[in-house]
Amino acid sequence: MRKLVILIAFFTSIHISSQELNCTVVVNAQQTGNENVQVFKTLEKQLKEFVNNTRWTTKTFKTQERIECSMVITIQDYQSSAFQATIQVQSARPVHNSSYVSPVYNFNDKDFNFKYLEYQNLNFNPTQFESNLVSVIAFHAYIILGMDADTFELKGGDAYYKQARDIVNYSQQSSNPVGWKPPSGGDQTRSALINNIMSPTFKEFHSLLFAYHLQGLDLMATAAKEGKTGIATALYQLNELHKRRPNSFLLRVFFDAKADEITDIFSDGPDVNSADLVSTLSKIAPTYSRKWRNIKF
Repeated sequence: MRKLVILIAFFTSIHISSQELNCTVVVNAQQTGNENVQVFKTLEKQLKEFVNNTRWTTKTFKTQERIECSMVITIQDYQSSAFQATIQVQSARPVHNSSYVSPVYNFNDKDFNFKYLEYQNLNFNPTQFESNLVSVIAFHAYIILGMDADTFELKGGDAYYKQARDIVNYSQQSSNPVGWKPPSGGDQTRSALINNIMSPTFKEFHSLLFAYHLQGLDLMATAAKEGKTGIATALYQLNELHKRRPNSFLLRVFFDAKADEITDIFSDGPDVNSADLVSTLSKIAPTYSRKWRNIKF
């Protein structure tokens, strides 16, 4: 009996540690006026299980290493099995030697229409379109994985971004290509996002994620000035990206996640010539100028 208990515990621990995401999933149907309909509760439960129990990579994650993230789905309308919705996706990663978690990904995906029958199977196929619901969730799961990996290793997220691009490619052939179509000027879609992330035009984005976190934030607890200097140096990299592609969509995605954090970091602690940084931020991210004006120096 004791051996059996040990074996059960062993295999259970393997199952728990093999998953990569610790994701909170919320389905908000208030806009429909029928938020208490059972199908919304079932959808929320199934999506939570799908995201957290699917093995997205071949790597083994310990329980404490799972990536903290959230997906908030707002149902705007539904008719039978057809749903019109948006999804807000966020993720964060822990900062070394602290209890602080840093926001990494923050994306409001407005093109999230899908079909769903209560209790239908949700299965992800990395090479084949299954449903728009599965494709959208899987796409964001891989962007979360990619950006998180980029914060620990330079270009560490490449394999995950490639899988996200594969999802885009086969989803473009579906009967509901909204959000998947090849981008045309100014698009802020999933297709545009992965095209930007994987384009050499935006190569600094990957070194920014790495330097900002590993060479900046992770030093803050033990060497605040050195950490702040590392973050500032990382942000200055965006000058070249801005020259190449001013006010780019990818920079907006980055600052949607980071603007509040940057403001807080450079409004307190040792000075690292924040005036120059504010000038740079105001130039490369003018949309957030009100926040930059709150930086005290």
